Amino acid sequence: MSYAALDAARTARAAKSALDALAQIKETGEAHQRKTIMIERIHALAAAAADSDQPVTLTSEEFWLLSRNW
Repeated sequence: MSYAALDAARTARAAKSALDALAQIKETGEAHQRKTIMIERIHALAAAAADSDQPVTLTSEEFWLLSRNW
């Protein structure tokens, strides 16, 4: 599995954008719920890292998930 250290503030903004996009979808399936929960977690971690001026580390899967929704 590959990892990347990313700018936390940009990642938090991207996660917020992805959450906004997911909120507009009128879907309640398990896959949608899992995506939302994972992106909420990424957003929380990125926001906390941004507050402390640290990068956030994402797996390639997390990055792909985020990039598919914004």
